[in-house]
Amino acid sequence: MEYVIVYMTAADLKEAKKIQQVLVAEKLAACVNILSELDSFYWWKGKKEGAKEIAVIAKTRKGLVDKLTKRVKEIHSYEVPCVVAFPIIGGNQDFLKWIGENTK
Repeated sequence: MEYVIVYMTAADLKEAKKIQQVLVAEKLAACVNILSELDSFYWWKGKKEGAKEIAVIAKTRKGLVDKLTKRVKEIHSYEVPCVVAFPIIGGNQDFLKWIGENTK
């Protein structure tokens, strides 16, 4: 089974917690971490923008990335939320097995 880390951003802590709760409750992720506030600077609709955001990281199976992404898009306040997956190439096999056991 292949596992991934999914990096996301949220507008604020309330939204980050909502994402966290939904993904774990629906077993789309085994665990979701909420990180500290971060400064984001980016292009949006042809203009440079900046915002404070919250980083969110989910651990899940590769096969659930599309469902997880769809679900985040349904509950997120952004028109185009950041949801990107990175492969896990190794690590504690017991932990990776735990991810598989706690996702659907």
